[in-house]
Amino acid sequence: MKYQTNRKAVVLLADGTIFYGKSVGNKEGTAFGEVCFNTGMTGYQEIFTDPSYFGQIMVTTNAHIGNYGGNNDETESDTVKISGLVCRNFSYNYSRIRVDESLKDFLDGNNLFAISDVDTRALVAYIRDHGAQNAVISTDVDNLEGLKQKLAEVPDMNGLELASKVSTKEPYYFGDENATLKVAALDLGVKKNILRNLAKRGVYIKVFPYNTSFEEMQAWGPDGYFLSNGPGDPQPLKGAIEVAKKAMEANVPLFGICLGHQVIALANGINTFKMHHGHRGINHPVKNYGTGKGEITSQNHGFAVDYDEASNNPNVEVTHSHLNDNTVMGLKVKGKNCFSVQYHPEAGPGPNDATYLFDEFITMMKSGQPA
Repeated sequence: MKYQTNRKAVVLLADGTIFYGKSVGNKEGTAFGEVCFNTGMTGYQEIFTDPSYFGQIMVTTNAHIGNYGGNNDETESDTVKISGLVCRNFSYNYSRIRVDESLKDFLDGNNLFAISDVDTRALVAYIRDHGAQNAVISTDVDNLEGLKQKLAEVPDMNGLELASKVSTKEPYYFGDENATLKVAALDLGVKKNILRNLAKRGVYIKVFPYNTSFEEMQAWGPDGYFLSNGPGDPQPLKGAIEVAKKAMEANVPLFGICLGHQVIALANGINTFKMHHGHRGINHPVKNYGTGKGEITSQNHGFAVDYDEASNNPNVEVTHSHLNDNTVMGLKVKGKNCFSVQYHPEAGPGPNDATYLFDEFITMMKSGQPA
């Protein structure tokens, strides 16, 4: 079905800058969040359902969004997690063999407000120059002062704990219960594709709520522990940091991705910081210091580990770095069964250059030796 998108809409940034567009599907609506952008050419459904994006208004740099519809197998969580969508051209018509519904129907089913016909090149350039900031998208274009007042009340992402908003409320299991290895995963906003990558390697996973203690996880008798990705600032996650500390004290296999990587850094006394505009895309170049090779990676983070503190910490080795800005992309704790990466080896969307990290985690659990 062809929809008309003629209802005027606005993108209002916290600093007062305004961009205009039209609402998708001619709907009225308003959404608040931190505005950020993703440079991926594909994978919009995975991006929209990634819990790490909770509370963010997503600007997509690809010119066409919705052109290949939606597929039920390509979600990274049970619901859409972004707070709003901004795009250039929204495609109501789609062409694909493996499709369950249009992206419009998918977004409507998740009650997501989206706007199109925005000059996203100009908006992204502005974010790159001035940094990520809170924003509102709305069809209430005649009430800009009212929108500004409401926007001023939206909390800043710096210092904001959001893992509790997306974590499971009760433990659950994933994979084959007869698998040879068991992993206890702390859900800070875990993506389904991480669980899939572990399960297909012969791992049975018990996923625990974000505020679970190490002792509760240990009681299940796992062979290894995993700290997941997730949204928000890592520094308020005192419970997760304590889990990482106790896992390292016990010297059990511990693997962290993205937010989990930052938690492991904090557990080693290494600070994190909010980035200017973050890394969000599926072609970020990373150097692996162990092999000397480059890897093309999928990334989604607005916080990072302090490089100077990490490189000067006698207990930690920096294993990977970003080739664009030299930020920390990987850590290994010396003499411990613990390592982590800032990027997403499970992709979903993105390349598979880094899936070997799951194999290293499996090897660590089987051998009991550091990777």
